[in-house]
Amino acid sequence: MHHPQPHISSSTSTSFPAAAAFDFKLAKRRGSYNCGRCGLPKKGHVCHLDSSTNPTSISTPTSSPSAVTVENSSSASRLPHAPAIRQSYTHLRRALSFDDIETRADSPERDLDGSNSPYPGTDLDPDNEMISGGLPAGCLWEVLRRLPPAGLLAAASVCKGWRETTKRLWRAAEELRLMVPPRGQLRFIGSVLKKCPSLVRMSLKMESDVDATMLACIAFSCPNLESMEISTSNTAVNRITGDELGRFVADKRCLTSLKMEGCSNLGGFVLSSSSLSTLWLSDLYSLSKMVFNCPNLKEISLEFSRQENDTTDLTTMADGMGRSCPRLKNIHIASVRLSHAVVLSLTAANLRGLRMLSLVLGSEITDASVAAIASSYSKLELLDLSGSSISDSGIGMICNVFPNTLSRLLLALCPNITSSGIQFATAQLPLLELMDCGMTVCDPDSLNSPCDESGDNELPNALNNKLYLMYQKLIIKHSRLKKLSLWGCSGLDALCLNCPELNDLNLISCKNLHPERLLLQCPSLQNVHASGCQESLIGAIKGQVSDSLASLENQYQCKRLADGSKRVRAPDCLSQEAIDDKKRRKVVEQQCKVLVD
Repeated sequence: MHHPQPHISSSTSTSFPAAAAFDFKLAKRRGSYNCGRCGLPKKGHVCHLDSSTNPTSISTPTSSPSAVTVENSSSASRLPHAPAIRQSYTHLRRALSFDDIETRADSPERDLDGSNSPYPGTDLDPDNEMISGGLPAGCLWEVLRRLPPAGLLAAASVCKGWRETTKRLWRAAEELRLMVPPRGQLRFIGSVLKKCPSLVRMSLKMESDVDATMLACIAFSCPNLESMEISTSNTAVNRITGDELGRFVADKRCLTSLKMEGCSNLGGFVLSSSSLSTLWLSDLYSLSKMVFNCPNLKEISLEFSRQENDTTDLTTMADGMGRSCPRLKNIHIASVRLSHAVVLSLTAANLRGLRMLSLVLGSEITDASVAAIASSYSKLELLDLSGSSISDSGIGMICNVFPNTLSRLLLALCPNITSSGIQFATAQLPLLELMDCGMTVCDPDSLNSPCDESGDNELPNALNNKLYLMYQKLIIKHSRLKKLSLWGCSGLDALCLNCPELNDLNLISCKNLHPERLLLQCPSLQNVHASGCQESLIGAIKGQVSDSLASLENQYQCKRLADGSKRVRAPDCLSQEAIDDKKRRKVVEQQCKVLVD
């Protein structure tokens, strides 16, 4: 077996590739991929040096400028000696490898060669820096940085150049979205986080249980973490307690956003942080204490379990939250224990910056609660009172107070609202863009309501005592409305919509809506959800949608004469050529989808 000699003479140096002189690797029997005269890759290369030229002449001023700058001035005097020849080849290979990188010194990809890296001394191998498998280093960086974590781990096993590039990508990563497998989750998380010292945003989908050990691993591996989101699958259990969560928040002084699911084992917590601005906690249950010492908190979302034996004192929680978090802008609370007293505690806090208020599933919230909200917060942009007991009178108060600010109104599962209240809201709120009135105009005799099928709690008893005509009609004309939800409104038999900006319409389980009493004048409509409707109604929806699309296409079938005197219908061959590609794409994008399944 042939082994490389410790000293390479000038007469035999042409039979070895330059890389062999650089790192003393075993000779490649398949031959060199580089030119023996100038050192450039052979593929697509025409050498400008004749065969009589000595290989050592590459280090002369005829080489590239970068080779000259790297070459030692004293090496010329040592050229006759074998070690000096090896030294010249080393500098030559490095100079040629970094030619393209050095010419892009002002480009954002400068850190590919390690000159701008926070971890110097980790330069890529010179043989693989310029080209790895024929791919420039900059292109390789752009391709690999778009891969998911699993693909990035697989790419590291391709070659040394790819492995070094993936290492740099891991070190430069600032955001990580990862699904944690059920087995070996702690070791897996530790190995991944060890690669990302600069991580600031992290989102984990847990398929295994979450405990304090996992939280401690995240806290130790990510000292600069700013945003963390933990979601759990149906089989995973979140075992983190309130004390452990409080210590984590207190230790992470850079943390600004915390979102966590499955918080049924907290028991109670005290969160103290001067940097936290967003907090989402779901599946809360029977909390003994809830203390928020977060002066910069701007958004909070608390979702409680829908169990009747929940003992959380929401009134005390709302009072303390209003006093300790004066900068709150968005509040979302979902609990069956919401009441008028909780609303009074929130309104007493006088949160001047509040813009979005969502109090969901509070059947004890009435028109008096709406009056309290309207008197304290007159600049709301979003109001969600789904599942409450407000009536058309409450809608009237909302329209009187928020005509110039409210753009999203959600009143689903409110059994005391009629179609008259919905029409009044759309007529009096000119900025309205989203409205959800699902399960409001319902048929009390309907046995297969969506609420029963999903297993949610029963509607309030006021549904059976509601006085209205069995079937109602709804007429809406609005210039800015974009999304309208009427899911489960089985009490509607006539619907007329004149909304030029409407792009999403939900008619799921509108079983009593007659096809001949349906009129959709919505040219921007993109999605119509019609599962659970009659076949005749689905056919009427598709017919009206196709008619509106045909009218939109027909406007391109006419052509004006050259003198601009009148419009005449152009032949099909001419009209098809006259339609611009952008207009053609616009028509295709505006095609409406009727979703049945």
